Amino acid sequence: MLRVRNLEAGYGELRVLRGVSLHVAQGEIVCIIGANGAGKSTFLKTVTGVLAPRAGEILFDGRPLVGLAPHRIVGRGCALVPEGRLVFGPLSVADNLMLGGYMQYRQFRRRRSESFREQLARVFELFPILAERRQQLAGTLSGGEQQMLAIGRALMADPRLLMLDEPSMGLAPLVVKSILEAIASLRQAGVTVLLVEQNSRAALGIADRGYVMETGTIVLEGTAQELLNNNDVQRAYLGKEYRSIAER
Repeated sequence: MLRVRNLEAGYGELRVLRGVSLHVAQGEIVCIIGANGAGKSTFLKTVTGVLAPRAGEILFDGRPLVGLAPHRIVGRGCALVPEGRLVFGPLSVADNLMLGGYMQYRQFRRRRSESFREQLARVFELFPILAERRQQLAGTLSGGEQQMLAIGRALMADPRLLMLDEPSMGLAPLVVKSILEAIASLRQAGVTVLLVEQNSRAALGIADRGYVMETGTIVLEGTAQELLNNNDVQRAYLGKEYRSIAER
C-alpha cells in the first residue's frame, strides 16, 4: 500500500532523513521505533505532504504522493494523528470530529451520502466516551480522551492508511493499553496502520513488523517478534526489565 524509497528530507540546511526506504502492506500494522530525535516525526510529515522531500519516492497504491498538498493526500486515503494530539480546544468534541470528516460531511449535505454518519457511528463505537462527551469542549478533556479524539478525528476521513505519531506520549499506562488495543482493533475494520512510537515495547506488542530508525536512517527491520528478540533492540530500546524477563 505504501512504499518509500531513498527518502531525503530536512529543515533548512539540516539533513534529517538519509535514504529512508520502507513499505507497508495492506492490512498490516507496522511500527517505526527509535529514540527521540531519530527522525520519525519528520518521516511522517514528509509522507503526509507537510514537509517537502529533497529526494526519494513515496508511492501510495502505486501512485506518487510527492508534490501533493496534505489535503489531497488525505483525499487519497492517508490520514495522520499528529504528535501532541493537537485537538481544537475551543471547539466541541462533535465539531472536532466534523472537521476531520469534512469531505464526507460535504457529501452528506450535498448528496445525502451516509458515509459521514456511518463513520461517526464507528468512531463512537470505538471510543464510547466521545459519544458521552460530544458537546464538551475538547480542551477540557483529559489527555487520554484528547488522544482518543485525535484518533477519531483522523478516522472521520475514512482512511485506508492511518499514521500515528507517538500516541502514547504523556499518558498513564492503563490509558496507553486502552489506546493501543483500539489501534490494534482497526485492522479488523480494514484500516492499515503505520505507528511511530518511542514506547518500543508497546508498539512491537501490537505490530506485525517494525523498523528501527537512528539518526534519520533505517538500521534494522524485521517481524515484531524478531525485533523483540534482538539483543541490540533489547539493550537500546526495551530496557533491563525486559531483558531479565526474556532471559528467564
